[in-house]
Amino acid sequence: MQTLWEHRYAKRTEKMGSSAIRELLKLTQVPGLISFAGGLPAPEVFPTEEFKAACDVVLSEVGAQALQYSTTEGYLPLRDMIARHSCRYGINVSPDNIQITSGSQQALDLLGKILINPGDRILVEAPTYLGALQAWNAYEPEYVTVPADENGMITEHLEAALRTGPKFIYVLPNFQNPTGSTMTLERRKQLIELADQYGVPIVEDDPYGQLRYEGEHLPPVLVLDDQYQKNGQADYHGNVIYMSTFSKTIAPGIRLAWIVAPKEVIAKFVQAKQGADLHTSTFNQMVAYEVSRAGFLDQHIRHIRKVYGERRNVMLAAMEEHFPKGVTWTKPMGGMFLWVTLPEGLDAAELMKKAINLKVAYVPGAPFFPKGGGANTLRMNFSNASPEMIQEGIARLRDVFTEAVEAL
Repeated sequence: MQTLWEHRYAKRTEKMGSSAIRELLKLTQVPGLISFAGGLPAPEVFPTEEFKAACDVVLSEVGAQALQYSTTEGYLPLRDMIARHSCRYGINVSPDNIQITSGSQQALDLLGKILINPGDRILVEAPTYLGALQAWNAYEPEYVTVPADENGMITEHLEAALRTGPKFIYVLPNFQNPTGSTMTLERRKQLIELADQYGVPIVEDDPYGQLRYEGEHLPPVLVLDDQYQKNGQADYHGNVIYMSTFSKTIAPGIRLAWIVAPKEVIAKFVQAKQGADLHTSTFNQMVAYEVSRAGFLDQHIRHIRKVYGERRNVMLAAMEEHFPKGVTWTKPMGGMFLWVTLPEGLDAAELMKKAINLKVAYVPGAPFFPKGGGANTLRMNFSNASPEMIQEGIARLRDVFTEAVEAL
């Protein structure tokens, strides 16, 4: 039956779709199901008492300001704190280079709004973050993909992709979602050099960079680009737009993230955000600032690393013990995910139905490949389940995968 609305939707809605992960999570809300599907932080590490105290301070001391409209760029003390904290990682920027957004998803959407015209080519890793694809599909780009392995984007394939003339390059160098891989320093430098040679800017998405459990910190692509361009100025003028978030270090429910970019690019983000929501919640920004200041954030991140690092180790050990020969997986040095590759000929989406029957869930990998492929891959989240649940869930998946491998 046709409705009044059927022929009134904008043409861009034809490119829009529901998140495969969000739709999948609806199937996992059954008692007793162990889910490795969502990219969820562990709720037991949320600083609820600190939030309670911070809310009281904000409402008691600056309540009227916290409940009022504010500037589009974001709460200045919070931006100043982000700038100071970023300097520890070599990101030398001022608050004027920072735009606060309502979560990283809004940052991605605003980026699409100011950069992507229909038909523009966007260069991404294969696989890449599904949320970015969902944010940008409405702007009707074409995707150019470069394969990735356990060391990130394979830069020896990058130059051929750059010859197609992409609008920008999108990468997640640290503990990538979905694979958990980290781009090596050598590849980061190759990425910057080739991007500069072809005049293509880079969008660096770094939600997990502070969640490292082993190995040495690697400089962000933005920092390496700044060194390569020999800018060295307090106000960033380089060729990289950098994004990060409080969702993984404080709590996702406050919907707070930020963009670092040259001032002229920030000005465009401000204009786009004014048309979207005027500004991110003043109250949330003030509370997040109150929670994070005075050294608490550093202490809290150390706690998160301990909890998630243990869970990663438990999952890796359980997979080593239970998964059949022919199944391989990444061994991430941080973040929240690892990536499983099944033998060719197996379909992770089909096997998901059997997994659900055994009350365990994961995310099939195909949706993370914008040009197709990846049917035999899947993403596993280790941050949200307890060690005991991880061990039990992997034992259940053993039965699913072993039966499938033996039937090949």
